[in-house]
Amino acid sequence: MKKAFLTLSFISFLFLGNTNAQHFELGATIGTSNYIGDLSLNSTKMYLRESNFSGGVHMRFNMNPMISFKLGANYAGLSGTDENARIQELRNRNLSFSTDVFEGMFAVEVNIPGFQPYGLNQPFSPYFYGGIAYTYFNPKAFYENQWYDLQPLQTETVNYAKTTLSIPFGFGLKYAVTDKFSIGLDFGARYAFSDYLDDVSGHYPDTDAMIAAGNVIGAALSNRAGEFLGEGNPDIPVANSLRGDTKLHDMYFMFGLTVAYHFLDNGLVRTRKRNRNKIGCQRF
Repeated sequence: MKKAFLTLSFISFLFLGNTNAQHFELGATIGTSNYIGDLSLNSTKMYLRESNFSGGVHMRFNMNPMISFKLGANYAGLSGTDENARIQELRNRNLSFSTDVFEGMFAVEVNIPGFQPYGLNQPFSPYFYGGIAYTYFNPKAFYENQWYDLQPLQTETVNYAKTTLSIPFGFGLKYAVTDKFSIGLDFGARYAFSDYLDDVSGHYPDTDAMIAAGNVIGAALSNRAGEFLGEGNPDIPVANSLRGDTKLHDMYFMFGLTVAYHFLDNGLVRTRKRNRNKIGCQRF
């Protein structure tokens, strides 16, 4: 009975805490993005030279110094090419892609030891988070001096969706410059429930059948080894041979600098020195 009471008390502390400390904030993040997938060294690791711009905005409800709930809308540019591969077989594949990724996300953040900008009582805190995101992507490839959307061309004869659920998770640092403004660093990963962020996942299609069906561009972009090796080369992959890594889904990452404005009813704008020993959430 005592153990259950202590557990309930701890949960109540985490999710309720001091209700006077609750407040909203609005913020923005700017940084870089990257991904791990079939065109990132064959899903083995991130290729830093393929980093792109990322950014976003968020609204956060700080329930107490330890627990926050965050809604965010983010953008990330992703790209990859077999030209970066160190394995010749992958370079021969000669595939590439670029995509704009847009996501809406919800996450729960845990601040340790706690973050309380009011009166600068707890101005610095690391944090970690996890949640759920809805992700839109649209992979493209550059061919004969123009960009083509790859999903409608069904380069693996798979009509995959251009939206997917993702699991965002990560960690960061927060620092209250004043009790109204904070800055931070955020590193987040997204595990996508799709292996087609880069349009590569399974096997090579029958390009002759695609051409016969009128999908000439799709056939050309599904198997580009001939552009690299030369037409007629015996090393050009044949239909149903492996085109991508069928075992792993794609992941993408965002790293950025965050700024936020805190909606605090704190009366006066006070200095860090004057409030160093104050207890948070007082009103004057």
